[in-house]
Amino acid sequence: MMKFKILLFSLAIVTNSFGQFQNTLTQSEKIFGLSKIWQEVNYNFANFDNVPKLNWDSAYISFIPKVIQTQNDFEYYKTLKRFCALLKDAHTSVSYPKGIDTCLFYTMFGDYYIYLKNVDNKVIVAHVNKSKKDEIPIGSEIIEVNNRPTEEYLKNEVIPFVSASTDYAIRDWAVGVMLEGFKDQKYELKIKTPSGEIKALSLVHGKTKEKEMYPPFNYDTFNSKWLDNQIAYVALNSFKDAKVDSLFIDKLPEMRKAKGLILDVRKNGGGSSDYGAAIAQYLSSDSLIYASKGMTRTNNALYRARGSRYTEKDTIKNDWAAKTYLCYHNKSMSELGTDTWSNDIPLKDRIIIPTVVLFGHETCSAAEEFLLFLDKSKQITKMGQNSNGSNGQPYLIDLPAGGNARICTQQLTYPDGRKYVGCGVKPDIEIKETVEDVVNNRDVGVLEAVKYLETKLK
Repeated sequence: MMKFKILLFSLAIVTNSFGQFQNTLTQSEKIFGLSKIWQEVNYNFANFDNVPKLNWDSAYISFIPKVIQTQNDFEYYKTLKRFCALLKDAHTSVSYPKGIDTCLFYTMFGDYYIYLKNVDNKVIVAHVNKSKKDEIPIGSEIIEVNNRPTEEYLKNEVIPFVSASTDYAIRDWAVGVMLEGFKDQKYELKIKTPSGEIKALSLVHGKTKEKEMYPPFNYDTFNSKWLDNQIAYVALNSFKDAKVDSLFIDKLPEMRKAKGLILDVRKNGGGSSDYGAAIAQYLSSDSLIYASKGMTRTNNALYRARGSRYTEKDTIKNDWAAKTYLCYHNKSMSELGTDTWSNDIPLKDRIIIPTVVLFGHETCSAAEEFLLFLDKSKQITKMGQNSNGSNGQPYLIDLPAGGNARICTQQLTYPDGRKYVGCGVKPDIEIKETVEDVVNNRDVGVLEAVKYLETKLK
């Protein structure tokens, strides 16, 4: 009986949300959109090696009836998202049409603004609008969503739709979008406060007018400050804006007075590698700065035709058979080489001092490239958690009803061939945030970085 009630409750939510959108697509258009993703992935996706157990053709066949059965455009795009998420690649994903995307809420519930974070594999309230900080204490754990245990809800309703390249990034992202919904959509939550009190919370999506958050957010692309013992702290929160370079260069005269430096790219989701390289040249003693080594898919129609006659055994000591066999099986790759930047900054103008680079799960794409730029710099220590584990050039395709999909066309590694896509760049020293750190608004990353540099400066 309880399961039946939960099912009715879920159906009521779905009906209320989906009712805002029409079913504008024909059956043929729905199949075409799915087929377009399947086809372009078949010929352009660079990271099939990261999903060795995935049979892409079988997945496509299984999703044809699923897209046909969708009742409206939103449900259709959710199904496409689920299809694309099978590839486990953050640079390969489906985006909603503007008419859907602009109507979605994630953190705003009228009187409440709640930002969730994955900490110790728990769904934790990391920020709330200031007027609610006593009602919903920071560090509270979401233990139930719509009368279902949070883990069950995440596993069945959120995680299958998330495109990311590592399991930890999938979970982080899923927690962040766990309460996705439209205006007036309801969520019934049960939370456990840091003191152990259990509270029920009924939330309804709607715009939140209150802007002040607790603890405050810092959205600035760049910020800097002085810490104890002449340690300079610089946060590079994005490489999407060219001004990050000029802001960094403007601060160079001050930073040259520092005895130690902390560079924080934990919130940097990427942008342009050129911006990261322009900064890295001031921190490297090398004359060349190395980025990723790249490969991309190659498709040769003749080779595909000839390759059907060969088995894997036939490719041994037979280059022609190997080339055609790989083409036939959509596995032919060509090398793109390793991108390099010439470092023309005079040595006297560079900052070659004990440096900690802080990074974590949100450090992605061009920000991960930044970590590669500094990989051989002996004065630099990497601290934090594994990076996001995704990089590459996306190929954008249009989909029916105004949405789009992007497909990663580059397989990237360290210059020496080490992997980081699908596993992340690993820190020299791991630092994990705890729920207690969140409760006390304690930045354990900066604290540990300072402690480490102090030992180097003695």
